[in-house]
Amino acid sequence: MIPIMISRITALFFGLWIFFVVVVRAEELLEKSDKSLAAAEATRIEELNQYWGLVSRAVKEGDFAAYQATCHSEGVLVSGTKNYSQPLAKALARWQQEFIDTRAGKIKASVEFRFTRRLGDATTALESGIFCYTSQAPGAEPKVEYVNFESLLVKRPDGWKTLMENQQSATTEAEWQRAKK
Repeated sequence: MIPIMISRITALFFGLWIFFVVVVRAEELLEKSDKSLAAAEATRIEELNQYWGLVSRAVKEGDFAAYQATCHSEGVLVSGTKNYSQPLAKALARWQQEFIDTRAGKIKASVEFRFTRRLGDATTALESGIFCYTSQAPGAEPKVEYVNFESLLVKRPDGWKTLMENQQSATTEAEWQRAKK
């Protein structure tokens, strides 16, 4: 009877040891996976920060070609403020004159972005937040617009592209101040 009990105790300890090894190894793998996911997330956010910087620079410099290059050829603009949607290409055609006027110095324009939610993976992103668009004709007061927006982006070989821009609603400077830079 004692040899059987020793055998069972040995089996129990061996089983617990195996369980412990598996749990420790699983925790190590999860920690490594978490670090890998965090690194991928940081890379995506950095790439998107560069993307939004390019958008801002294109608006400020009146560089229509650079701005257009940030948009997907099949992109869609949704305007919650004006209750319509249309191909982004059509909106770009409408906005082109402002870029020309900015480049020529007839107006000053700028856009800044702050984010309230940033979701995605290595090739897709949903960016939500507020943009502040400012335009000013010479001698006139600046016109400042704060707009709640969402942008659905896809990563292509030549960089991130806006697939859908949803300008949801006008908002306030106070909301802008609360949003993350």
